[in-house]
Amino acid sequence: MQANPSKSPITPRLDTAPACRRRLLIVDDDVGTATVLAMTMSEYGHSVEVAHNGADALAAAERFRPDVVFLDLVMPGMSGFEVVRALRALPGLSNVVVAALTGWNDQVTRVAVVEAGFDRHLVKPPYLAEIFDVIACAAQGRGAVA
Repeated sequence: MQANPSKSPITPRLDTAPACRRRLLIVDDDVGTATVLAMTMSEYGHSVEVAHNGADALAAAERFRPDVVFLDLVMPGMSGFEVVRALRALPGLSNVVVAALTGWNDQVTRVAVVEAGFDRHLVKPPYLAEIFDVIACAAQGRGAVA
């Protein structure tokens, strides 16, 4: 039985790429996680920036003006919850699509993610189809699909 590539954790397959190309900001203090996601999304033709902490994420967002942000929740310094709130307050970035990227999958975290202003909650490792859904959300205009 062959695995469905859209239902497996990040696996580059260029034949399943979404048609739209977006600016993606990936924020994770785990360098390996951020690097794999950034490389994969670059292979699909997206422009990608990476930050490993909240302060760098906010600076990159102001400079890069992403369409989508994939944001880890647990980081030293600023948490992902603090970053999304600050991001939403930046001029011109209140409607950026922001997906929480975390190992936490409990109901309390899911509620906190929505309340903080995230559009999606993705559990690590994310499925390629979930990543594409978040990118499609940016292409269609922001709308919570948590």
